[in-house]
Amino acid sequence: MRFLFPLLTAILFISCAEKQKNQPFTSVEIETIYEDSVSIRAIEIMGNSLGYAGSNGIFGSVDLATGKVRESIQKYDSITPEFRAIAHTSTDFFMISIANPALLYKTGENGSMELVYTEEDDSVFYDAMTFWNDSEGIVVGDAMNGCLSILITRDGGNTWSKLPCEQLPRSVRGEGAFAASNTNIKVLGDKTWIGTTKSRVYFSGDKGKTWEVQNTPVSSDVETQGIFSIDFYDENIGFAIGGDFTKPEVNTANKAVTIDGGNTWQLIADGQNPQYKSCVQFVPGSDGKGLLAIGFTGISYSSDRGTTWKQLSDESFYTIRFQAENVAYAAGKNRIAKLIFK
Repeated sequence: MRFLFPLLTAILFISCAEKQKNQPFTSVEIETIYEDSVSIRAIEIMGNSLGYAGSNGIFGSVDLATGKVRESIQKYDSITPEFRAIAHTSTDFFMISIANPALLYKTGENGSMELVYTEEDDSVFYDAMTFWNDSEGIVVGDAMNGCLSILITRDGGNTWSKLPCEQLPRSVRGEGAFAASNTNIKVLGDKTWIGTTKSRVYFSGDKGKTWEVQNTPVSSDVETQGIFSIDFYDENIGFAIGGDFTKPEVNTANKAVTIDGGNTWQLIADGQNPQYKSCVQFVPGSDGKGLLAIGFTGISYSSDRGTTWKQLSDESFYTIRFQAENVAYAAGKNRIAKLIFK
């Protein structure tokens, strides 16, 4: 009996700790850690620092322990590029510009950025990028010549190749991705999901070698509608969000959930807020139930996989990344902020 009491106490302690850990968020504290005259739609947490890139050719990093900012401006001849997509490996930082010419940079040997891919065409427009591992990465852009623009690297980002249309599903007229938050692509293991402006999801189970299309019920009746952001908690549970940024109050047919890896998608919280959002992320350690959705319409939170939502703040942001279960960083117009959820 003497051994039973300590065991029972330990069980109760673990149960209470787990219960406390999974308590729903009720509020958020927002602390600005960076301010400048730049629009930032792409951030990445890289160990103890946060990398970013944005308008006016600006890119840099923030030391999350000290708050120290290192910032540079990237130019190409007389062009000052705008960056809305970045990614990183364990050794390098990458960023790609939107519009013509497409300019993809990686960390150079001498501390400056090295141009590793260029594409010139009036139709070129790249939207998001990420890496499966330190060797293999992917960039997605708007459709050209009948298929999405997809770049692949298999050598750590030193060289990039564009997939030929013969290897991709035929695109819908006007199909692309929104360069709104660098969250059009989600990768887990060998699997990849890409959400498009036509509310379709391109799926690959082999790191971009073969592709198929999954259909969603998210509205895309006009060119300003579609999937703006997609995230997966695991290989089965996923969420897509969007809306119409020209009519941000609309909250119908802009949120969909899957529990079978994207084979089927269902609308959720239809006709209920949140309305238009540019980024959605699962809360780490939430068993796929916690979701954060942000945009210039504010910060919304769900603790039940998107069935119901609570507006935590009206403050405007474009993109968000979690550092821990209740700590995230968000970026938007002129600033990056630390968000602490309680």
